[in-house]
Amino acid sequence: MCAKPNAPKKVVLAYSGGLDTSIILKWLKTEYDCEVVTFTADLGQGEELDPARKKAELLGVAPENIFIEDLREEFVRDFVFPMFRANALYEGQYLLGTSIARPLISKRLVEIAEATGADAVAHGATGKGNDQVRFELAAYALNPDIKVIAPWREWDLTSRTKLLEFAEANQIPIARDKRGEAPFSVDANLLHTSSEGKVLENPAEDAPDYVYQRSVNPEDAPDTPEFIEVTFNKGDATAINGASMSPATLLTALNEYGRKHGIGRLDFVENRFVGMKSRGIYETPGGTILLEAHRGIEQITLDSGAGHLKDSLMPRYAELIYNGFWFSPERDMLQAAIDKSQEHVTGTVRLKLYKGSVRTVGRWSDHSLYSEAHVTFEDDAGAYDQKDAAGFIQLNALRLKLLAARNRRLKG
Repeated sequence: MCAKPNAPKKVVLAYSGGLDTSIILKWLKTEYDCEVVTFTADLGQGEELDPARKKAELLGVAPENIFIEDLREEFVRDFVFPMFRANALYEGQYLLGTSIARPLISKRLVEIAEATGADAVAHGATGKGNDQVRFELAAYALNPDIKVIAPWREWDLTSRTKLLEFAEANQIPIARDKRGEAPFSVDANLLHTSSEGKVLENPAEDAPDYVYQRSVNPEDAPDTPEFIEVTFNKGDATAINGASMSPATLLTALNEYGRKHGIGRLDFVENRFVGMKSRGIYETPGGTILLEAHRGIEQITLDSGAGHLKDSLMPRYAELIYNGFWFSPERDMLQAAIDKSQEHVTGTVRLKLYKGSVRTVGRWSDHSLYSEAHVTFEDDAGAYDQKDAAGFIQLNALRLKLLAARNRRLKG
Protein backbone atom coordinates (compact mmCIF):
# COMPACT_ATOMS: atom_id res chain seq x y z
CA MET A 1 0.00 0.00 0.00
CA CYS A 2 1.05 3.59 -0.54
CA ALA A 3 2.02 5.79 2.36
CA LYS A 4 -0.71 8.43 1.87
CA PRO A 5 -4.50 8.04 1.67
CA ASN A 6 -5.71 7.99 -1.95
CA ALA A 7 -2.10 7.90 -3.11
CA PRO A 8 -1.31 6.09 -6.36
CA LYS A 9 -0.20 2.49 -6.28
CA LYS A 10 1.76 2.64 -9.53
CA VAL A 11 3.14 5.71 -11.32
CA VAL A 12 4.52 6.07 -14.85
CA LEU A 13 7.32 8.65 -14.77
CA ALA A 14 8.60 10.58 -17.79
CA TYR A 15 12.23 9.72 -17.13
CA SER A 16 15.29 11.19 -18.82
CA GLY A 17 17.90 9.47 -16.68
CA GLY A 18 19.24 12.83 -15.55
CA LEU A 19 19.65 14.03 -12.00
CA ASP A 20 16.29 15.75 -11.60
CA THR A 21 14.12 12.87 -12.83
CA SER A 22 16.26 10.37 -10.92
CA ILE A 23 15.56 12.35 -7.76
CA ILE A 24 11.87 12.37 -8.68
CA LEU A 25 11.95 8.60 -9.14
CA LYS A 26 13.33 8.09 -5.64
CA TRP A 27 11.05 10.76 -4.18
CA LEU A 28 7.97 9.04 -5.61
CA LYS A 29 9.00 5.77 -3.97
CA THR A 30 9.74 7.51 -0.67
CA GLU A 31 6.75 9.85 -0.61
CA TYR A 32 4.09 7.46 -1.86
CA ASP A 33 5.59 4.02 -1.21
CA CYS A 34 4.44 3.06 -4.68
CA GLU A 35 5.71 1.16 -7.69
CA VAL A 36 7.35 3.28 -10.39
CA VAL A 37 7.40 2.62 -14.12
CA THR A 38 9.84 4.70 -16.17
CA PHE A 39 9.28 5.89 -19.72
CA THR A 40 12.15 7.35 -21.74
CA ALA A 41 11.40 8.63 -25.24
CA ASP A 42 13.97 8.88 -27.99
CA LEU A 43 12.80 11.98 -29.84
CA GLY A 44 16.16 12.54 -31.48
CA GLN A 45 17.75 14.44 -28.59
CA GLY A 46 21.10 12.98 -29.58
CA GLU A 47 21.88 11.30 -26.26
CA GLU A 48 22.61 7.66 -25.52
CA LEU A 49 19.53 6.24 -23.79
CA ASP A 50 20.94 2.98 -22.44
CA PRO A 51 22.32 4.77 -19.34
CA ALA A 52 18.72 5.71 -18.48
CA ARG A 53 17.87 2.01 -18.30
CA LYS A 54 20.86 1.26 -16.08
CA LYS A 55 20.11 4.24 -13.83
CA ALA A 56 16.46 3.16 -13.44
CA GLU A 57 17.54 -0.39 -12.53
CA LEU A 58 20.06 0.99 -10.03
CA LEU A 59 17.25 2.97 -8.40
CA GLY A 60 15.15 -0.16 -7.97
CA VAL A 61 12.88 -0.17 -11.01
CA ALA A 62 12.06 -3.69 -12.22
CA PRO A 63 13.30 -4.41 -15.77
CA GLU A 64 9.76 -5.05 -17.00
CA ASN A 65 8.79 -1.58 -15.78
CA ILE A 66 11.42 0.25 -17.85
CA PHE A 67 10.17 1.52 -21.20
CA ILE A 68 12.61 3.09 -23.69
CA GLU A 69 11.12 3.79 -27.11
CA ASP A 70 12.34 5.24 -30.38
CA LEU A 71 9.58 7.70 -31.33
CA ARG A 72 11.49 9.75 -33.88
CA GLU A 73 9.43 8.76 -36.90
CA GLU A 74 6.11 9.16 -35.10
CA PHE A 75 7.27 12.49 -33.71
CA VAL A 76 8.09 13.97 -37.10
CA ARG A 77 5.31 12.28 -39.10
CA ASP A 78 2.38 12.84 -36.73
CA PHE A 79 3.37 15.98 -34.86
CA VAL A 80 6.11 18.03 -36.55
CA PHE A 81 4.88 17.68 -40.14
CA PRO A 82 1.22 18.55 -39.39
CA MET A 83 2.45 21.63 -37.53
CA PHE A 84 4.69 22.69 -40.42
CA ARG A 85 1.77 22.44 -42.85
CA ALA A 86 0.47 25.45 -40.93
CA ASN A 87 3.81 27.34 -41.04
CA ALA A 88 3.30 27.69 -37.29
CA LEU A 89 5.32 30.33 -35.44
CA TYR A 90 4.57 31.40 -31.88
CA GLU A 91 4.71 35.19 -31.51
CA GLY A 92 6.04 35.37 -35.05
CA GLN A 93 9.38 33.68 -34.36
CA TYR A 94 9.42 30.49 -32.27
CA LEU A 95 9.13 27.21 -34.19
CA LEU A 96 7.59 25.40 -31.19
CA GLY A 97 10.22 22.68 -30.88
CA THR A 98 9.62 21.93 -27.19
CA SER A 99 5.87 22.52 -27.34
CA ILE A 100 5.22 19.95 -30.07
CA ALA A 101 7.12 17.16 -28.27
CA ARG A 102 5.05 17.24 -25.07
CA PRO A 103 1.76 15.83 -26.41
CA LEU A 104 3.54 12.76 -27.80
CA ILE A 105 5.30 12.09 -24.49
CA SER A 106 2.01 12.48 -22.62
CA LYS A 107 0.25 10.19 -25.09
CA ARG A 108 2.74 7.41 -24.41
CA LEU A 109 2.66 8.02 -20.63
CA VAL A 110 -1.11 7.50 -20.65
CA GLU A 111 -0.88 4.46 -22.94
CA ILE A 112 1.82 2.84 -20.79
CA ALA A 113 -0.19 3.57 -17.66
CA GLU A 114 -3.13 1.72 -19.17
CA ALA A 115 -0.96 -1.19 -20.33
CA THR A 116 0.75 -1.61 -16.95
CA GLY A 117 -2.23 -0.93 -14.72
CA ALA A 118 -0.77 2.29 -13.35
CA ASP A 119 -3.18 4.82 -11.87
CA ALA A 120 -0.95 7.91 -12.19
CA VAL A 121 1.68 9.56 -14.34
CA ALA A 122 4.43 11.98 -13.27
CA HIS A 123 6.64 14.54 -14.95
CA GLY A 124 9.63 16.69 -14.03
CA ALA A 125 8.36 20.07 -15.21
CA THR A 126 8.57 22.93 -12.75
CA GLY A 127 5.67 25.03 -11.50
CA LYS A 128 6.95 28.12 -13.33
CA GLY A 129 6.98 26.86 -16.88
CA ASN A 130 4.77 25.87 -19.78
CA ASP A 131 5.63 22.17 -19.84
CA GLN A 132 3.59 21.32 -16.75
CA VAL A 133 0.53 22.68 -18.56
CA ARG A 134 1.32 20.85 -21.79
CA PHE A 135 1.96 17.49 -20.12
CA GLU A 136 -1.14 17.64 -17.99
CA LEU A 137 -3.65 19.04 -20.49
CA ALA A 138 -2.63 16.30 -22.92
CA ALA A 139 -2.89 13.59 -20.25
CA TYR A 140 -6.35 14.69 -19.12
CA ALA A 141 -7.57 14.98 -22.70
CA LEU A 142 -6.61 11.36 -23.30
CA ASN A 143 -7.69 9.97 -19.91
CA PRO A 144 -9.89 12.21 -17.75
CA ASP A 145 -9.46 9.89 -14.77
CA ILE A 146 -5.65 9.81 -14.74
CA LYS A 147 -3.86 11.25 -11.73
CA VAL A 148 -0.93 13.52 -12.52
CA ILE A 149 1.90 14.04 -10.03
CA ALA A 150 4.10 17.12 -10.42
CA PRO A 151 6.80 16.85 -7.70
CA TRP A 152 8.12 20.37 -8.29
CA ARG A 153 4.75 21.67 -7.10
CA GLU A 154 4.72 19.39 -4.04
CA TRP A 155 8.14 18.83 -2.54
CA ASP A 156 10.36 21.07 -0.42
CA LEU A 157 13.47 20.54 -2.55
CA THR A 158 13.45 24.17 -3.61
CA SER A 159 17.14 24.68 -4.39
CA ARG A 160 19.96 22.95 -6.22
CA THR A 161 21.68 22.40 -2.84
CA LYS A 162 18.66 20.57 -1.43
CA LEU A 163 18.39 18.44 -4.57
CA LEU A 164 22.04 17.41 -4.28
CA GLU A 165 21.64 16.67 -0.58
CA PHE A 166 18.63 14.44 -1.32
CA ALA A 167 20.58 12.68 -4.09
CA GLU A 168 23.56 12.01 -1.85
CA ALA A 169 21.37 10.80 1.02
CA ASN A 170 19.67 8.32 -1.31
CA GLN A 171 22.80 7.13 -3.19
CA ILE A 172 21.69 8.69 -6.46
CA PRO A 173 24.72 9.11 -8.76
CA ILE A 174 25.58 12.75 -9.39
CA ALA A 175 27.53 13.71 -12.48
CA ARG A 176 30.62 15.72 -11.58
CA ASP A 177 29.43 18.79 -13.48
CA LYS A 178 26.13 18.75 -11.61
CA ARG A 179 27.68 19.44 -8.20
CA GLY A 180 27.76 23.16 -8.93
CA GLU A 181 25.16 25.36 -10.55
CA ALA A 182 24.47 24.31 -14.11
CA PRO A 183 25.16 27.20 -16.51
CA PHE A 184 21.79 26.76 -18.23
CA SER A 185 18.98 24.26 -18.79
CA VAL A 186 18.70 22.38 -22.08
CA ASP A 187 15.82 20.57 -23.76
CA ALA A 188 16.49 18.83 -27.06
CA ASN A 189 14.75 16.74 -29.68
CA LEU A 190 15.04 16.14 -33.40
CA LEU A 191 13.41 19.46 -34.20
CA HIS A 192 15.36 21.79 -31.95
CA THR A 193 17.46 22.59 -28.90
CA SER A 194 16.18 24.99 -26.24
CA SER A 195 18.46 26.63 -23.66
CA GLU A 196 17.13 28.66 -20.73
CA GLY A 197 18.10 29.97 -17.31
CA LYS A 198 21.27 30.98 -15.44
CA VAL A 199 23.61 32.81 -17.84
CA LEU A 200 20.65 33.52 -20.14
CA GLU A 201 18.31 35.08 -17.59
CA ASN A 202 19.39 38.68 -18.26
CA PRO A 203 17.93 39.51 -21.70
CA ALA A 204 20.30 42.48 -22.05
CA GLU A 205 23.37 40.23 -22.15
CA ASP A 206 24.57 38.38 -25.23
CA ALA A 207 24.28 34.62 -25.03
CA PRO A 208 27.74 33.02 -24.66
CA ASP A 209 28.95 31.11 -27.70
CA TYR A 210 29.04 27.84 -25.77
CA VAL A 211 25.24 27.90 -25.41
CA TYR A 212 24.85 27.05 -29.09
CA GLN A 213 25.08 23.31 -29.67
CA ARG A 214 23.44 22.53 -33.00
CA SER A 215 24.93 25.05 -35.39
CA VAL A 216 28.24 26.62 -36.21
CA ASN A 217 28.58 30.35 -35.75
CA PRO A 218 27.25 31.85 -39.01
CA GLU A 219 30.45 33.91 -39.28
CA ASP A 220 32.43 30.65 -39.33
CA ALA A 221 30.14 28.90 -41.82
CA PRO A 222 31.43 28.09 -45.32
CA ASP A 223 32.22 31.07 -47.52
CA THR A 224 30.58 29.33 -50.48
CA PRO A 225 26.77 28.95 -50.58
CA GLU A 226 25.20 25.52 -50.95
CA PHE A 227 22.07 24.79 -52.97
CA ILE A 228 19.64 21.99 -52.13
CA GLU A 229 16.24 20.91 -53.46
CA VAL A 230 13.38 19.81 -51.20
CA THR A 231 10.38 17.97 -52.68
CA PHE A 232 6.89 18.07 -51.15
CA ASN A 233 3.79 15.93 -51.48
CA LYS A 234 0.54 17.40 -50.12
CA GLY A 235 2.42 19.74 -47.81
CA ASP A 236 4.92 17.26 -46.37
CA ALA A 237 8.58 17.09 -47.37
CA THR A 238 9.43 13.75 -48.93
CA ALA A 239 12.86 14.08 -50.59
CA ILE A 240 16.09 16.07 -50.63
CA ASN A 241 17.95 16.41 -53.94
CA GLY A 242 15.70 13.75 -55.41
CA ALA A 243 16.41 11.12 -52.73
CA SER A 244 13.23 9.97 -50.96
CA MET A 245 13.46 9.84 -47.17
CA SER A 246 11.30 9.00 -44.19
CA PRO A 247 10.14 12.00 -42.12
CA ALA A 248 12.72 11.60 -39.34
CA THR A 249 15.54 10.82 -41.78
CA LEU A 250 14.70 13.90 -43.83
CA LEU A 251 14.63 16.22 -40.81
CA THR A 252 17.93 14.74 -39.63
CA ALA A 253 19.47 15.52 -43.02
CA LEU A 254 18.11 19.09 -42.97
CA ASN A 255 19.55 19.52 -39.48
CA GLU A 256 22.99 18.69 -40.82
CA TYR A 257 22.65 21.22 -43.65
CA GLY A 258 21.50 23.81 -41.15
CA ARG A 259 24.28 23.00 -38.69
CA LYS A 260 26.93 23.37 -41.34
CA HIS A 261 25.67 26.78 -42.46
CA GLY A 262 24.76 28.24 -39.06
CA ILE A 263 21.04 28.34 -39.82
CA GLY A 264 18.20 28.45 -37.30
CA ARG A 265 19.47 30.42 -34.31
CA LEU A 266 16.97 32.46 -32.30
CA ASP A 267 17.45 34.61 -29.19
CA PHE A 268 13.87 35.12 -28.03
CA VAL A 269 11.95 36.62 -25.10
CA GLU A 270 8.54 34.96 -25.10
CA ASN A 271 5.34 35.21 -23.12
CA ARG A 272 4.79 32.01 -21.18
CA PHE A 273 1.23 30.72 -20.80
CA VAL A 274 1.53 31.03 -17.01
CA GLY A 275 2.03 34.79 -17.35
CA MET A 276 5.73 35.60 -17.10
CA LYS A 277 8.24 36.46 -19.80
CA SER A 278 11.26 34.23 -20.31
CA ARG A 279 14.36 34.39 -22.48
CA GLY A 280 15.46 31.34 -24.43
CA ILE A 281 18.06 30.44 -27.03
CA TYR A 282 16.57 28.18 -29.67
CA GLU A 283 18.35 26.30 -32.44
CA THR A 284 16.11 24.84 -35.14
CA PRO A 285 18.41 24.31 -38.11
CA GLY A 286 16.42 21.78 -40.13
CA GLY A 287 13.07 23.27 -39.15
CA THR A 288 14.10 26.72 -40.33
CA ILE A 289 15.03 25.29 -43.73
CA LEU A 290 11.81 23.27 -43.84
CA LEU A 291 9.65 26.32 -43.09
CA GLU A 292 11.28 28.36 -45.86
CA ALA A 293 10.91 25.47 -48.31
CA HIS A 294 7.26 24.90 -47.42
CA ARG A 295 6.43 28.56 -47.87
CA GLY A 296 8.30 28.45 -51.17
CA ILE A 297 6.19 25.65 -52.61
CA GLU A 298 2.98 27.21 -51.28
CA GLN A 299 3.79 30.38 -53.22
CA ILE A 300 2.99 28.68 -56.51
CA THR A 301 0.49 25.98 -55.49
CA LEU A 302 -1.79 27.59 -52.89
CA ASP A 303 -4.69 29.81 -53.94
CA SER A 304 -4.49 33.35 -52.57
CA GLY A 305 -7.81 33.19 -50.75
CA ALA A 306 -6.94 29.89 -49.09
CA GLY A 307 -3.41 31.04 -48.34
CA HIS A 308 -4.43 34.33 -46.76
CA LEU A 309 -7.09 32.63 -44.65
CA LYS A 310 -4.56 30.01 -43.59
CA ASP A 311 -2.08 32.72 -42.58
CA SER A 312 -4.76 34.41 -40.49
CA LEU A 313 -5.46 31.13 -38.66
CA MET A 314 -1.79 30.38 -38.01
CA PRO A 315 -1.25 32.56 -34.89
CA ARG A 316 -4.21 30.93 -33.14
CA TYR A 317 -3.03 27.46 -34.19
CA ALA A 318 0.50 28.17 -32.94
CA GLU A 319 -0.80 29.53 -29.65
CA LEU A 320 -2.87 26.38 -29.10
CA ILE A 321 0.25 24.23 -29.50
CA TYR A 322 2.35 26.51 -27.30
CA ASN A 323 -0.29 26.48 -24.55
CA GLY A 324 -0.71 22.70 -24.59
CA PHE A 325 -3.97 22.22 -26.48
CA TRP A 326 -2.78 19.77 -29.14
CA PHE A 327 -5.51 17.31 -28.13
CA SER A 328 -8.35 19.82 -28.31
CA PRO A 329 -11.34 20.11 -30.66
CA GLU A 330 -10.29 23.56 -31.82
CA ARG A 331 -6.83 22.35 -32.84
CA ASP A 332 -8.45 19.42 -34.67
CA MET A 333 -10.77 21.83 -36.49
CA LEU A 334 -7.92 24.08 -37.53
CA GLN A 335 -5.83 21.06 -38.58
CA ALA A 336 -8.63 19.86 -40.84
CA ALA A 337 -8.74 23.25 -42.58
CA ILE A 338 -4.96 23.40 -42.87
CA ASP A 339 -4.73 19.86 -44.26
CA LYS A 340 -7.46 20.65 -46.81
CA SER A 341 -5.34 23.57 -48.01
CA GLN A 342 -2.41 21.25 -48.67
CA GLU A 343 -4.06 18.99 -51.26
CA HIS A 344 -2.08 20.60 -54.10
CA VAL A 345 1.02 21.70 -52.18
CA THR A 346 3.20 19.34 -54.18
CA GLY A 347 6.42 20.13 -56.01
CA THR A 348 10.06 21.05 -55.50
CA VAL A 349 11.87 24.06 -54.06
CA ARG A 350 15.49 25.07 -54.59
CA LEU A 351 17.12 26.73 -51.58
CA LYS A 352 20.31 28.70 -51.07
CA LEU A 353 22.06 28.10 -47.75
CA TYR A 354 24.65 30.67 -46.76
CA LYS A 355 26.05 31.96 -43.46
CA GLY A 356 22.97 31.68 -41.27
CA SER A 357 20.38 32.31 -43.96
CA VAL A 358 18.15 30.14 -46.14
CA ARG A 359 16.37 31.59 -49.17
CA THR A 360 14.09 30.14 -51.79
CA VAL A 361 15.64 30.73 -55.21
CA GLY A 362 13.46 28.45 -57.34
CA ARG A 363 10.22 26.46 -57.22
CA TRP A 364 8.27 24.30 -59.68
CA SER A 365 5.25 22.01 -59.60
CA ASP A 366 2.75 20.20 -61.83
CA HIS A 367 0.14 21.72 -59.48
CA SER A 368 1.37 25.29 -60.00
CA LEU A 369 -1.11 28.16 -60.27
CA TYR A 370 1.57 30.45 -61.66
CA SER A 371 0.81 31.51 -65.24
CA GLU A 372 3.66 33.17 -67.07
CA ALA A 373 1.28 33.92 -69.92
CA HIS A 374 -0.80 36.13 -67.64
CA VAL A 375 1.99 37.86 -65.75
CA THR A 376 4.47 38.48 -68.58
CA PHE A 377 5.59 42.03 -69.44
CA GLU A 378 5.82 40.90 -73.06
CA ASP A 379 2.89 40.31 -75.43
CA ASP A 380 0.50 38.00 -73.59
CA ALA A 381 -1.34 36.98 -76.78
CA GLY A 382 -4.71 37.88 -75.26
CA ALA A 383 -4.35 35.92 -72.04
CA TYR A 384 -5.29 39.02 -70.03
CA ASP A 385 -7.27 42.06 -71.15
CA GLN A 386 -5.86 45.04 -69.28
CA LYS A 387 -9.03 47.03 -69.96
CA ASP A 388 -10.85 44.74 -67.51
CA ALA A 389 -8.90 46.34 -64.66
CA ALA A 390 -10.74 49.66 -65.09
CA GLY A 391 -14.11 48.20 -64.10
CA PHE A 392 -12.50 46.17 -61.33
CA ILE A 393 -11.01 49.32 -59.81
CA GLN A 394 -14.23 51.32 -60.17
CA LEU A 395 -16.31 48.67 -58.37
CA ASN A 396 -13.78 48.41 -55.53
CA ALA A 397 -13.56 52.20 -55.32
CA LEU A 398 -17.32 52.76 -55.12
CA ARG A 399 -17.66 52.59 -51.34
CA LEU A 400 -14.50 54.67 -50.89
CA LYS A 401 -15.96 57.34 -53.19
CA LEU A 402 -19.23 57.36 -51.24
CA LEU A 403 -17.36 57.71 -47.95
CA ALA A 404 -15.25 60.56 -49.29
CA ALA A 405 -18.32 62.33 -50.67
CA ARG A 406 -20.12 62.06 -47.32
CA ASN A 407 -17.11 63.35 -45.38
CA ARG A 408 -16.70 66.27 -47.78
CA ARG A 409 -20.40 67.12 -47.44
CA LEU A 410 -20.28 67.07 -43.64
CA LYS A 411 -17.19 69.26 -43.55
CA GLY A 412 -18.73 71.73 -45.99
